[in-house]
Amino acid sequence: MKNPILVYALARLGIFATLLTILLLIGFEPIWATVFATMLSFSFSLIFLRKWREASSAKIADSITKPKRGTDEQSED
Repeated sequence: MKNPILVYALARLGIFATLLTILLLIGFEPIWATVFATMLSFSFSLIFLRKWREASSAKIADSITKPKRGTDEQSED
């Protein structure tokens, strides 16, 4: 996958889904399992997904700071 934003989002979603499933199988109430899975997945992503988070942040920053092409540049292509 070339899009670091998608990779990071899918990794975080996967961590959340895994933790939620484990907590529900252990026997937590669904609302508490969701709260704990959210907190734990946030913590895990801060610790273990730093490289992907920085890559997605750089991609977003590049897209924001990249100058917009005007109509002159578009018509020249």
